[in-house]
Amino acid sequence: MAHYDVVIVGGAVTGSSAAYHLAANPDFSGKVLVLEKDLSYRKCASALSAASIRQQFSTAVNIKISLYGIEFIRNIGDVLEVDGDRPDIGFHEDGYLFLATDAGRQTLAENHRLQVELGADIAFLEPAALAATFPWLSVDDLSAGCFGRSGEGWFDGYGMMQAFRRKARSLGIEYRPSRAVAVEIDNGKATGVRLEDGEVIGAGTVINAAGADGRKLAATAGIDIPIEVKKRMIFTFKSEDKIEHCPLLIDPNGTYVRGDSDGFICGWAPSGEADPEVEDDFDVDWNLFEDHIWPTLATRVPAFERIKPGAAWAGYYDMCAYDDNVLLGALPELPNFLLANGFSGHGLQQAPAVGRGLAELVVHGGYRSLDLSELSPARVREGRQVREKNIV
Repeated sequence: MAHYDVVIVGGAVTGSSAAYHLAANPDFSGKVLVLEKDLSYRKCASALSAASIRQQFSTAVNIKISLYGIEFIRNIGDVLEVDGDRPDIGFHEDGYLFLATDAGRQTLAENHRLQVELGADIAFLEPAALAATFPWLSVDDLSAGCFGRSGEGWFDGYGMMQAFRRKARSLGIEYRPSRAVAVEIDNGKATGVRLEDGEVIGAGTVINAAGADGRKLAATAGIDIPIEVKKRMIFTFKSEDKIEHCPLLIDPNGTYVRGDSDGFICGWAPSGEADPEVEDDFDVDWNLFEDHIWPTLATRVPAFERIKPGAAWAGYYDMCAYDDNVLLGALPELPNFLLANGFSGHGLQQAPAVGRGLAELVVHGGYRSLDLSELSPARVREGRQVREKNIV
């Protein structure tokens, strides 16, 4: 039986970040295997998401994670260079713009105070300032907005994932196109993983970075995690009228839009019964665009009344139903089985800090740089929520 010091299940951005950070850690010299069921990555969230980063969160730990993430992204060419080839993920540092009516002003202001206190470059704008800064924006019903002047924007998520993967492989990490179907357990320890063809691979530590499959994999180890798999759709369009300097704009009802090449991309996450769990459903529902997204955007940005719809696609997010934050780390009864599940749409931007944190847990048995222990999966059974209010 083959044996590795660490087996990572899931080779997209989180798993590949963990693999890279392990290989780059000077205190680690073990063997690492990354198992990825589909090395084309056609259906993974890393390839299908809107791929952006922001500091405009409501919890301190998420703000700190993204402050490190933006530093990593700005220097990604140096950090993940391989044989003179410097990755370029096309980062557009054009900011986020969160908008609020009277009902949301207090929450926006509270979030802003925390963000600025932690070092984020976020401006709190009254309606007059919003209109002056973004003259194409309808502000009649708005009470305020928060704009990320720096440190926020969007990038090529697939490119980031591949940059992590290529660097990890250059440092000796092995990737294998296989599906892990179960975690092997013996005397309170994870001893390896069983593959779809029945082969068992031994492991000193197992990391669950399996995305939409993470809940199923955890269940084979006797761990029930509150992860729900939800479909998210992204629509593209071109505007007949030119819009200058459009950040990633979030309407008070949660609809978002941002620039993309010579057009725009947009989306919205429904709630309740309109947002069921899904499995193997990548169909695009154009009614969502026609009935909700476009009317919202045309009201907020009158120039968007005249548009030409383009392509659209659907993908999966692993959502944490408990508090919309990732479940990160191990449970006491299974200390060498590390979870990284339930990113709730934040996986790409959190991958640099989370991958570094996972490597520190493996190598040192605890966090050495940024303390992420607040996100431990033990918080669910302890009744301790880390509630994130800013979910887009």
